[in-house]
Amino acid sequence: MYESSADITTQLKNAGSPRVVPSDALPSVPSKRVILTMGGKGGVGKTSFMLVLAEWFESHQIPVTLLDLDTENKARGSLKHYFGGTVTKVNIHAAAGLDAFVDHLAAGAPIILADMGASSGQVTHEWFDSMFEDVAATGVAFTAIAVVTPDPASVESILSWAARLQDRVNYVVVENATTHQADFSYWRESEQAQQFRRIFQPVVLAMEFRLPELENPARQHGVTLGQIVERRLKIPELQRASLVIRAQSYRRRLFAEIEKAKGLLLP
Repeated sequence: MYESSADITTQLKNAGSPRVVPSDALPSVPSKRVILTMGGKGGVGKTSFMLVLAEWFESHQIPVTLLDLDTENKARGSLKHYFGGTVTKVNIHAAAGLDAFVDHLAAGAPIILADMGASSGQVTHEWFDSMFEDVAATGVAFTAIAVVTPDPASVESILSWAARLQDRVNYVVVENATTHQADFSYWRESEQAQQFRRIFQPVVLAMEFRLPELENPARQHGVTLGQIVERRLKIPELQRASLVIRAQSYRRRLFAEIEKAKGLLLP
């Protein structure tokens, strides 16, 4: 359940006074980064964006560790559905489940991509409250990926998360056009969203609408845009030349958007 708009507004206003963290508690330059999706609204496109982000890192030959923390999305639509054995499934509802961040970073991973589930909010907020300061002191920075759609509920969800996470993360907001002519007026014009942007200065990226004849079979078969472009899998409905070129176009333009946020994506 989301908090009321009044509650979110109050908490965002309180964020205008940054928390006091001891100057010796945080390193001057982070050496590792955890990138996690945020927001309790399912089906907004968080995994779709993380798939392309994983391919962006691969295209730059930057190693990342992929964690699938979406305990509700057990089959199609999860990171593991697309990348199989290269993804570690984590049950965040187990005791100290999010300590997986610490363990994987300690094992040498410079960057973690963590796809969170729709019901992960409370667990994540509690983990940040108890662990953030000590983990950040080891040189770890956090970036939260928020995906908004024309649906006001998607905006309310990320504002609720931001009210809890405050300035402990950097914010990247992805405007996912779920229709051909998407209307983001609530995200762009509502008082709470404007306050969020003013306080936290997120980097805002655009993810354009994708044709259903490309998106639906790709999701069904667990195929990324890169795999479609490179024709790695022999799936008849994704072999059409126009769809291959369109997948390449979507990927190229989203890569260009991601470049705008690379300062918040690299250690």
